[in-house]
Amino acid sequence: MEPTTAPGDSAEASEEDAETAGAAAGSKRSSRSRASIKDLEEEGEVAADYLEEFLDIVDVDGDIDIDVENGRASVAIVSDGGNERSLRRFVGSNGEVLEALQELTRLAVQASTGERSRLMLDVAGYRAQRRAQLTEKATKVCEQVKTSGKSVAMEPMSAFERKIVHDVVAEAGLSSESEGVDPNRHVVVLPAES
Repeated sequence: MEPTTAPGDSAEASEEDAETAGAAAGSKRSSRSRASIKDLEEEGEVAADYLEEFLDIVDVDGDIDIDVENGRASVAIVSDGGNERSLRRFVGSNGEVLEALQELTRLAVQASTGERSRLMLDVAGYRAQRRAQLTEKATKVCEQVKTSGKSVAMEPMSAFERKIVHDVVAEAGLSSESEGVDPNRHVVVLPAES
């Protein structure tokens, strides 16, 4: 059985669908997944300028790292020495502030480039840390499902988090689907078919 990521489940999937539709309507780039490295680097630069201005306004120090990962611009605000605690307020208790700041940054990039952005923003290593936690948790759930042969529903998660879980489940040879409506949308890990 093919692992399942529900349509519209992840921000990445829904954005790619919207961008593909936009391409058919005649947008400049045929697909964001085929955006050139140069275009993605430009997105990163625009995002970095926006975030540097943001940090100046809120009077918080931080360095901006720009990269291109998995066909998208990746921007991170990192501590420039001892102020990680100050940066953590831009994450929020469950990443909700980070999600909002990422959307604002994507809008700033879109306003500058005229193209919808799929950039990923991280602050103080939150996403990397959360990815490691979810990978470990999803691995344990996969083992539980393999042992019991019964489906397991996980706690509600953001689209970013659900995507991580779907990837871990697929790697384990199981399937998964998302159920519910945000903010209670969650992943259900399904046993392998016999």
